Amino acid sequence: MRLLISFVTLMFFVASLHAPSARAEVSLGAQADAAYTAKDWRKTAELYRKIVDSHPDNSAWYRLGFALVKLGRNDEAIAVFTHAESKGLPKFYVEFGLALTYAASDRDKAFEHLQNAAANGFNLTHVMETEDLLAPLRADARFAKILDQVRKNEMPCANTVENRQFDFWIGEWNVVVSGTEAPQVGSSKIELILNQCVVLENWTSARSPYAGKSFNIYNTDLKRWEQFWVDNIGGTIFFHGNLQNGVMDYWMDDVRQPDGKMLRRHLQFFKLDADTVRQFSQGSNDGGKTWSAEYDFTYRRKK
Repeated sequence: MRLLISFVTLMFFVASLHAPSARAEVSLGAQADAAYTAKDWRKTAELYRKIVDSHPDNSAWYRLGFALVKLGRNDEAIAVFTHAESKGLPKFYVEFGLALTYAASDRDKAFEHLQNAAANGFNLTHVMETEDLLAPLRADARFAKILDQVRKNEMPCANTVENRQFDFWIGEWNVVVSGTEAPQVGSSKIELILNQCVVLENWTSARSPYAGKSFNIYNTDLKRWEQFWVDNIGGTIFFHGNLQNGVMDYWMDDVRQPDGKMLRRHLQFFKLDADTVRQFSQGSNDGGKTWSAEYDFTYRRKK
């Protein structure tokens, strides 16, 4: 313990030696940020120039170039944006900055850089729609086309076929046991969140305090759907699968249960019609040789 205290004391002393310069650096960054927010472009350029000369980072390079464009010092801005790419500023920011620089003087070149920005992932729709420097370009038909691409970049899942495969489950539902008129077993609200990338399930049981949520997303790297279920008693289940012949087909890998047995699950969602979805879960304790039904629910859309 004494050794640990001595080590912490030493580290605190070493840190204190560097504290004044760290505070000065933070202060410079805070001043530059304040100038940028206040749209004091002369002071912004001056302060961010100091920052990139002493401790450069991506945002500092971009803000320096942006301030120079606002000041009409376009040749300097071009040099800054071009150099910033070699310092790690993302390609789409470099291209967007260059588009701003050329917007008032060379529309063709501005559109070339704006298209390159969109092609490289630029996704700030509100900046495209409101930035004054782009005003000379907005009446041109090319602008609307590029803006559409930027919107798609901002919400990539909304425009990807695979991400929309599970939309048939979205809505508010009353849930009963399939094939019966038994009392309702629960209710569920299924909604899109996170720019339409995640299908969120909110389950509430009708006759018990049990509740849970599942997060469903298409994994573009693994080319599959994944569901992660969590509940209010600490349970978790992970499924993966794909849409097969219109059926969302999920599988859970073998997981050891408290009784020592291995359990594999097969979970399926069937779109029966626009207002009805069947959810069917089966389990296997022998590696998939035989299966037994765990539950069979029908979701009826609330009217």
